[in-house]
Amino acid sequence: MFCSNRGQRGGCGRTFSFFLAEVLPRHTVTASLVWPWLAKLLAGLSVKAAVETLRLPFALETFYRLRRRLRQRLDIFRAQLCREQTPPVGTHTDPLLQTVEHLQLIFPGGACPPADYQLEFQQPFLG
Repeated sequence: MFCSNRGQRGGCGRTFSFFLAEVLPRHTVTASLVWPWLAKLLAGLSVKAAVETLRLPFALETFYRLRRRLRQRLDIFRAQLCREQTPPVGTHTDPLLQTVEHLQLIFPGGACPPADYQLEFQQPFLG
């Protein structure tokens, strides 16, 4: 964002950035599309079944890459989430699903926990 100070505008002339919580930086998938998909995975569906159920407008490979990206960032997610609240005792053995449960526990009232995560921690959800 450029705060224009040219002509009749009384801006400061500086450039600054701002962060939209709904947007996942460097990805075309938005947080509001990722969350229902993660919720379906948490419910026990496979990646393919979750994508087909939600009728998402992206290729199936996109969500396999997203799952791989999330797994690579689990150490960062879990460390930040554990600072906020202890992890729930869950029934899942998959670390990714445990982290999704933890995310859901920390942001219970929000419509989109990935967006809430980005707002709270000021870090991109997918890196």
